[in-house]
Amino acid sequence: MPSPVESIKEKSRNLRGAILATLKKASATHFSEEDYQILKFHGCYQQDDRDLRNERKKLGQDKAWIFMVRTKCPGGALTASQYLSLDKLSDSVGNGTLRITTRQGIQLHGVVFGKLHRCISSIIASGIHSWGACGDIVRNVVAPPSPIKDGAHDELQRLALSISNTFLSKSKAYAEIWINNIPVAYESAQESSVEEEPIYGKVYLPRKFKIGFAIPPRNDVDIYSQDLGFVAHVSGTTIEGFTVLVGGSHGMTHGVVKTYPKLAVPLFYIPKEKLTETAIAIVTMHRDFGNREDRKRARLKYLVDEKGIDWFRLEVVKRLSFSPEAPKHFSFTTVSDNLGWHPQGDGKYFLGIRIENGRIADFPSLPLRSILRSIIEDYQPSIRLTPNANILLCDIDEDKKEKIGKILLENRLFPLSTKTAARNLAHACVALPTCGLALAESERVFSKIMDQIEDILKELGLEKEEILFRMSGCPNGCSRPYNADISFVGRAPNRYALFVGGSTAGDRLASLQKRVVDINDIPAVVREYLEDFVRNRRHEESFSQYWHRINPNCEQSFPQNFHMEMSSLQTKNIS
Repeated sequence: MPSPVESIKEKSRNLRGAILATLKKASATHFSEEDYQILKFHGCYQQDDRDLRNERKKLGQDKAWIFMVRTKCPGGALTASQYLSLDKLSDSVGNGTLRITTRQGIQLHGVVFGKLHRCISSIIASGIHSWGACGDIVRNVVAPPSPIKDGAHDELQRLALSISNTFLSKSKAYAEIWINNIPVAYESAQESSVEEEPIYGKVYLPRKFKIGFAIPPRNDVDIYSQDLGFVAHVSGTTIEGFTVLVGGSHGMTHGVVKTYPKLAVPLFYIPKEKLTETAIAIVTMHRDFGNREDRKRARLKYLVDEKGIDWFRLEVVKRLSFSPEAPKHFSFTTVSDNLGWHPQGDGKYFLGIRIENGRIADFPSLPLRSILRSIIEDYQPSIRLTPNANILLCDIDEDKKEKIGKILLENRLFPLSTKTAARNLAHACVALPTCGLALAESERVFSKIMDQIEDILKELGLEKEEILFRMSGCPNGCSRPYNADISFVGRAPNRYALFVGGSTAGDRLASLQKRVVDINDIPAVVREYLEDFVRNRRHEESFSQYWHRINPNCEQSFPQNFHMEMSSLQTKNIS
């Protein structure tokens, strides 16, 4: 039997629901649960301020309803004017901050109901949109953000935009609600007049679907976490084709063994000209065969696991007009971004600036948002957002480098962290107080935890060692914790599961080492692992290489690895 969300989508008349009618109600403060499910497709999450929830409940008051609005920016590309429009909106409709996402978009937080329409219509007016940034649909398409003028990087930016446009919903609901603002559009729309969705059909996809592009050896998009990944094979300056990966995803539920993170696996190799055809074939496979009864099992990874990669490959090939080749070899070395100053290859430069946890705000110790606004207003660089939630200022003339560098120095804004290599890689999700799924803090505590971990790294002489730390407030894993070297995943207030054993290349999964660690004990627990690393590493081994040498069973990934502590698994001889 289809899940309740499937029925909501089917009855929504192509994602209209009663959203516009609710926006017109003078007394409304939020949407019904049914329309909230549809609102996601419009790039918006209905939330409440969880810091206020208990107190308001005691006073008999309704929740403090707020909304998060997420932009859809293929490849993370923005113009200076688009960025500045979002910056202005963060004051006029949001909470005064911007949040770079791990899918190369920007989130506005704290938008109240009465300002939601103005927020989204203003985003559209700036030349970008939020359509399909959330929901059971192809999400923002990610691509390598570095503006390197080698042919391949620019082409992947174009292909990311092209693929994104291919999978945009054909429904006119977005324009009706957020641009035209015509109530009759909702009231008069009949089933017979609703648009056809040639790719998605009446009920869209079983769950969200993520597509990404990568160029080895830099895995700055975390390609193995994508439902569908295209790894470019480049000859000279030309992309000849792609090795296609399928079935990556980080989401799971604590203790529910039928859910687990999974890395994408190679499917086949295709020539570049067959990219769109292949993408449509794989997305429609998810549409036709994905689980619509159990949303916890509705991601593409479970279909690939249940049916097997050979079955999946055969079914995809039936939908193609050509015969793909066997996957080609490739390898990655790092998930890191190009931070600091770099030549683009056309006489201009780009500047990669580290943004702690992706949060652009004016902090007491650093007016980050104001500094970025000033530079972007004065020098008009193009913008690239990265899947590591950093920002690249691009197309900067050489004679502007010194002036921009002086501004950064005067304001103590350093492109890279001045502390450790690990700090430049570390990332945490938003979590409390806005995310409705969060079981524990993440962004608001991670910086202080990393301060303590950095002290340990310095003490042990590991300042320059790239060790990937990530934190998530819940097991859905928006910060991609399950392929980090060391990660903390929220279980309850101040309680975290500890995972160890991923890699800075993003090509290995961690395993559960401790089911519960108190937040105050995290630094001491991390110290134990780092001290053992220092004692037992060989030559110049990375933490990942060391860990997988002394824990060979971690190479194999089973659902139990993410729900039962590794020590217990070894006792039970589960490998």
